[in-house]
Amino acid sequence: MTNPDSLSDSALSPDALSVARGITRLFARNDIWCLSEMPLRNGRRADLMGIDAKGQVIIVEIKVAKADLMGDGKWTDYLDHCDRFFWGLASHLDRACMESEAFRPADCGLIVADGYDAEILRAAPLRPLAAARRKVEVERLARAALRRSAIAQDPRIGQWGGGS
Repeated sequence: MTNPDSLSDSALSPDALSVARGITRLFARNDIWCLSEMPLRNGRRADLMGIDAKGQVIIVEIKVAKADLMGDGKWTDYLDHCDRFFWGLASHLDRACMESEAFRPADCGLIVADGYDAEILRAAPLRPLAAARRKVEVERLARAALRRSAIAQDPRIGQWGGGS
């Protein structure tokens, strides 16, 4: 039985999984803990969503192909759900476009990663969520993490419902 809440069974491509792993390692060293494929209340799904040691919510949108990066018109939908937003790019991608106004460099950080590690090339500026919104997002993230942990221990628990 596959586990829809595990990283290996996620909708991310193998290349994106590799980038996610590198970013997750970077974040872990910096006391930021995240989940992959986190559903948002607006119907979008964040590739990585996490919380840092200060309780700030972080979202990373991962891109491994130029066409996908250039054609992404939905990424601004994530900004209302986080204090900091990063683009997470595969190391082979040309990053020149990330400085264009279409990618709002003043509002977004930039991480380059491979399957082993990652590097923050541009810090994500703090765009503080309202306290009530942050509480909702942190609680949703915590519940999703607890659900995934419980299902990892006993996959049959997942059949009893409850969403992310």
